Parts: sequence; C-alpha cells; structure tokens
Amino acid sequence: MSDYKKVKDYMTRNVITVDPDMPIEEIKRIIKTTGHDGFPVEKDGQIVGIITASDLLIKDSKPTVRGMMSDDIVIANEELSINDAARVMFRMGISRLPVTNENMKVLGIITNTDILRSHIERSTPEKVSQYRKTLEQLYGVKTELTKEKIKVSKLKPTQDKVFADELQGRTYEIEKGLAEPIMAVKINEDKYLVVDGHHRLVASTQMGNDEISAYVISLDKEIKLGIEKTAEKNGIHSIDDIEIIADAQHPLIAVTGKLRDKNTTIKK
Repeated sequence: MSDYKKVKDYMTRNVITVDPDMPIEEIKRIIKTTGHDGFPVEKDGQIVGIITASDLLIKDSKPTVRGMMSDDIVIANEELSINDAARVMFRMGISRLPVTNENMKVLGIITNTDILRSHIERSTPEKVSQYRKTLEQLYGVKTELTKEKIKVSKLKPTQDKVFADELQGRTYEIEKGLAEPIMAVKINEDKYLVVDGHHRLVASTQMGNDEISAYVISLDKEIKLGIEKTAEKNGIHSIDDIEIIADAQHPLIAVTGKLRDKNTTIKK
C-alpha cells in the first residue's frame, strides 16, 4: 500500500514560467511584483532549467536567464508521493521541485511549504483504518488494530524491490526517531505480512535492528491474502528476497542533466 497523498494533490498548478532568453532585469521585476523567488525555465514547451533569487545573488551577472539559470535540476512526476517528494528535497537540499509530464512540460511546482501543509494534514491512523475496511469488505473478516514492536524475523514482505537512494532518507528518519511505524497484517503468531513500509523495514534491518514498530491489523481467522499470493508468485518470501536498486533513482523523479545525457530531446 503506497502513500495515498501525492504531489498532484498539493502542487501549485498556475506556475509562472520564464523564457531562457528573457532579460535578467525582467526577472528581477517579476520577483519584486509577484513575491515569488523561483521560476521554472521553459523553451518550446519543455523545461530547461530553473532560476531563483539566490542565483541572482551568488552568480556573476549575465544579460539573460540562460546565463544564470540552473540547468541540471531535479524534476518530479505528479504521481510521486508526498513522502518521497519530501525526502528527495531534503536529501538534495532544494526548496522547490518542478513537476512535469512525460514530455517535460511544466505542470506545476511543489515547495517546502506545500510539503509542510501535507504533513500537518496527514493521518497515518486514517490510512490504516482505510485498509482495515478494505480487508473486512473483501474477505468478510473482523479486524483489530494494535501498535506494537514486531520481530523482523516474523515479517514477510510483499514488495520485491526498494531504491537505495530512498533508504538514505528512511535511515535518517529512524536515527532521529521520525519514522512512522510500518503497517502489517497478522496472519498468525509467526507471520506478519508487510503492507506498507518496505523501505523503512530494509533500512532498519541494515542498521542491525531486530525489531520494528508497526501498526498491526489482526484478523479473526487465518486466510491467505491476495498480496501474499502475488509475493510468493514473484519469489518474495523474506527480506533477503527484496532487491535493492542501487543504480536508479525513484521512478517518478529525474535529473534534467541525466536526461540530456541519454539523448532526451530538450530544446534550447
């Protein structure tokens, strides 16, 4: 079960974009009149960079946006979860994330303020409650909810891969005591299915922890859930079967410079 709040739910859609050939004096005027301090740079309907008020302060002055913008930037797909967007922005030290479609056209932008708003509104117990209702309706069972520490050896994953760059964020959260509990379904005394939180589970295991905090949904009868059948079909039986993807970013983010290196057409 993935995070249910996405970038598209919180991003600003009516974004002011600027042209790379726009005079710097015009950018200064826009910053002053709008109160915004950063703008995606688009050319022929594709993002080619971003320019911020900080660029104007720390870089040598150039006559146009092209000479002062950053053109190797992180962009996101609107389906990216809010949690993952927050971790990307934190790890990379950025305060805004342009959101584009598959053709690199700017759809919106999400900022630290948007992330904060989403986290204030977020309710993990609500997410667990929704999943409980789904189980009860699909399988005709009664459920109970507890929060407890579970031995990692009793957890059975249902996801076949995690991303190495995402593990960094989860590790930091665990170290600082900021990590949410995972979500698991108790099948019996020795088996708990991991429904949500595979990155947290792998990160915690790598840190040498033999227990992890979890919201546990207990069923009134032992049944085999569809997610367990799918996991077994894919050869996922234990944490050791989860593949850590080290050479890939999150599938819903990209760096424009790397896209250019792969001969993706970005018109200038």
